[in-house]
Amino acid sequence: MLTLITLPSCSQQSMQGAGRGAATGAAVGAVGGMVTALVFGGNVGEAAARGAVYGGSTGAAAGAISGAVADSNQKKAQEAAELEALRKRLGDDAFSGLAALVECKHEVAQGYGRTAATSDKPDFALAGLWLQVITFADSRQEDQARTLLPDLVEKDSKLSSESQAETEMQAALQKLKDIRQENKLPRECK
Repeated sequence: MLTLITLPSCSQQSMQGAGRGAATGAAVGAVGGMVTALVFGGNVGEAAARGAVYGGSTGAAAGAISGAVADSNQKKAQEAAELEALRKRLGDDAFSGLAALVECKHEVAQGYGRTAATSDKPDFALAGLWLQVITFADSRQEDQARTLLPDLVEKDSKLSSESQAETEMQAALQKLKDIRQENKLPRECK
């Protein structure tokens, strides 16, 4: 789901930037919503949909700003605030890692995930651990992902077994691919 933003007197380049920014922003918002649901509980699909709306508008604005200055309005400000709230819930490192994951930058995502996982804040650390697990799975390194499942079960009170963690990992991986496809990004990384 992409959010259409009207940007008066934008150049072709800024409009293309807005489109790319909207797709990436929507996907980052959706994946951020998904990880938020994994960390804090809730419906992963609904959280991803809400995140996509916030991220799409913010991403489009960010992409357009690189080519032209856009007027700010109340709706964009609210969406930016909601995306910022998502960043605060997951932490800067995990949030930045999600952006890299959406764009198939697995090494970058893993680096952010490792850093987030060492956070003193348990929610940030759990988000970083989930980011690592999903990134390994997305990069076809499921054996590596599985080595982290015992840590995930230990740190995520909603999980009672490695089998349950594996199921959640597979569901999150499929949702990640769906989010990419819905936002006209490659479903799978090369």
